[in-house]
Amino acid sequence: MVLGGVIWGKFVVFCKKLHSLYLRGIINHKSIKMKKNLLILFFCAFNISFSQFEKINTFQSKLIENEITGSNVALVWQNGKVIYHNIENSYHTIGKPINENSIFPIWSMSKPITIVALMILKERGMIDFKDNVSKYLPEYKNLKCKNPDGSIYQCKNSLSIFHLLTHRSGYGYYGNPQFFTSTLKYDNLADFSKDVASHPVEFEPGSDYLYGINMAILGRIVEVVTKKTFYEFLNEEIFKPLKMKDTKFYLTSKDRLRFQPLYINNGSLKGYTNDLDELSYDINNKAYFGGEGLTSTLNDYSKFCQMLVQGGNYEGKQIISQKSIDEMTGSYSKLDDDPFDYGYSLFVLSNPELDGTNSSKGIFGWSGYHNTHFWIDQEKNLFGLFMTRAREFSFGIQKEFRRAVYTSINN
Repeated sequence: MVLGGVIWGKFVVFCKKLHSLYLRGIINHKSIKMKKNLLILFFCAFNISFSQFEKINTFQSKLIENEITGSNVALVWQNGKVIYHNIENSYHTIGKPINENSIFPIWSMSKPITIVALMILKERGMIDFKDNVSKYLPEYKNLKCKNPDGSIYQCKNSLSIFHLLTHRSGYGYYGNPQFFTSTLKYDNLADFSKDVASHPVEFEPGSDYLYGINMAILGRIVEVVTKKTFYEFLNEEIFKPLKMKDTKFYLTSKDRLRFQPLYINNGSLKGYTNDLDELSYDINNKAYFGGEGLTSTLNDYSKFCQMLVQGGNYEGKQIISQKSIDEMTGSYSKLDDDPFDYGYSLFVLSNPELDGTNSSKGIFGWSGYHNTHFWIDQEKNLFGLFMTRAREFSFGIQKEFRRAVYTSINN
């Protein structure tokens, strides 16, 4: 059963339509009485169901009230059906209300899609994660490392695909003048990769964890292995099978009308803007950054989540195996005082007590820079998905969303 703002909106539309039919003489009082009784039954059932998820609705509305996000949408799926779906609109005079067709930049929620692409290649025997990156991209053969004092030396360890998958390469994120993941600076992944390879890594590959530009490098490896652009491969192997028609690296003029404006509240800037995209989303730009470049919709990304919950299967199509999902969610890095371990660009909850949200041990997921969030719970056959477009980023949004969901379903 779909709940929340979507159902309520349909309820209001139905009432208006009923009134219009009465005024035009198409239905009479007797018809209205019958329909009214049905509406009362529907409304009572809706209220009983919705009250179970009141905490989620409150969580959404508080984000707007506390000026953390503008309009936002949340969805919870369990055991083959949507159990909660609510659009909470701010109705700000400048902001744009969210609807079923709204497009969001998903930023780092591009990363799990890139990981699935790599798992597809591994399952087909087209790639080995133990391979040196230089086997596919020769520019990484003579990689340089930084000493703690900033001096540069020839790396002792070779950079492997595994290091990229686990963010243990030594590459971070960089501001200007490097700013590698820029569609203003690059229009293809080959040039991007060559520039990155000339930049020293922060430590010996494999020796530490540093969140960074690794998925974008992996996208270039996919291009070399498949002899297709990274977007072509994603489209053929993931987006089309999952019917993710609105997930892409570019926006058309029509897409722009559906693109959610950014709500920003960072102290010095506050309000809505369409001028801080950071990426160009130009249809002719082929710098398909697998770590940050995709746009999507709630409906599209929910299909990706459903596939992961169901062991890699979506409507009879096996995208990847459960074995691959188990590998993706292995523990490859552990940070101090963190309830999560880190897999292939995914968090994996290893300490539910420290997390304190009643979330299941072993849930996995990720988030995006403009506050898109998701997690997968295979134990409870459930996933949660939240979308908005807001800065500054807050991992607390996902944490409180999970707390509201697990409190609701465990009551």
